[in-house]
Amino acid sequence: MVLGSFAFGFALVPLYDVFCELTGAGSRGTLTTPAVAVEAPDASRSITVEFVAILPSHGSFEFRPVAAEMRVQPGRLYQTAFFARNLTGRDTVAQAVPSVAPSRAAAFFHKTECFCFTPQHFAKEEGRDMTVRFIVDPKLPADTDRITLAYVLYGQSQLTASSLATVR
Repeated sequence: MVLGSFAFGFALVPLYDVFCELTGAGSRGTLTTPAVAVEAPDASRSITVEFVAILPSHGSFEFRPVAAEMRVQPGRLYQTAFFARNLTGRDTVAQAVPSVAPSRAAAFFHKTECFCFTPQHFAKEEGRDMTVRFIVDPKLPADTDRITLAYVLYGQSQLTASSLATVR
């Protein structure tokens, strides 16, 4: 039972990668390839972008958005940051996994620079701001006036074996 559970858990990462390739949802290619930003602001609209930081366990990192939210015009490039501090007591690696809500807005929210594109190496007790640059597509449906950008920050011990092989 234990070996079967371990094998199933280990196989989830490659199975997820195949699923993402087939469906185009959440694929590593879209997470690691920055979008090209072409500014074409829509001054007639204003959208609230809310920023959320999530830690899957206490004590490993301090993690929070520098600003809780900002008002943006679709089509204009914006920049914000998230602060992270390593509390593990040793050098470590962390990887942020983004999500956008509501899900229908995800196709209209483009990150041009993001700390989530690559694993982040932290020295013991190191803390720093990590930049996110984004643009909201002016084609965002008119009934959407709020978008939430959330990140879950996973520490090295929370990453899977295959993720660690990619990180190293």
